[in-house]
Amino acid sequence: MIHVRDLRVEYGAGIRALDGVSLDIAAGEFVALIGPSGAGKSTFLRCLNGLVRPGAGEVTVGGRRVTGASPTEVRQVRTQVGFVFQQFNLLRRQSVLANVLVGRLAHVAELRSLAGWFPRSEVERAHHALERVGLGALAARRVDTLSGGQQQRVAIARALVQEPAVLLADEPMASLDPALADSVMTLLSSINAEDGITVITSLHVLDLARRYGRRVVALRAGTVAYDGSAAGLGDAEAAAIFGGAGAP
Repeated sequence: MIHVRDLRVEYGAGIRALDGVSLDIAAGEFVALIGPSGAGKSTFLRCLNGLVRPGAGEVTVGGRRVTGASPTEVRQVRTQVGFVFQQFNLLRRQSVLANVLVGRLAHVAELRSLAGWFPRSEVERAHHALERVGLGALAARRVDTLSGGQQQRVAIARALVQEPAVLLADEPMASLDPALADSVMTLLSSINAEDGITVITSLHVLDLARRYGRRVVALRAGTVAYDGSAAGLGDAEAAAIFGGAGAP
């Protein structure tokens, strides 16, 4: 499903965000991506859907190349890759339903989407996604009236209506309290199990990775420091990943 080879990303002043990362992620896996701040987690996720272009290395998703791809090819990849952002990236003055329908723009004729007109089937699809994330009764509400946890669920529903093969979530629990974080992780886990969607979520809470990640990949200083089961991620391994400072 996802093949990454010798991925390298360097920012200004010689800072290497990724330094030779190679990974294979099979279809249907649930991967928790962990590591200290600045380890390269967000950069790695953004390389998978072309938001960041690496300086070297190769990325393919579902047999389609991402690195070296044309803008048209990258757009085609993104139709199969949903992305959930830490800060939600919602249209705050628009309704919940309108935000979810944004996920269907690539599937609707351009002139119709520019006019904000969607066929009944697309609207029904969006309502179904909202029911699935527990927000069916809030479709008409403005997004900026919702709590942080509700907004994150809107973002997940928006990704779901893309009907993606892969769902990337960049620290989706960072702005949520522990109870809400658990509920969002449970939702992502159920989506993975029920739909067979490959899920990769970066996390800043080690306990969540241990409880929900069927595979845990840790980055440290832009390299892979751990790749294995949650059960194998003990205190010694966590200390090595987080520099001896202990788990976050």
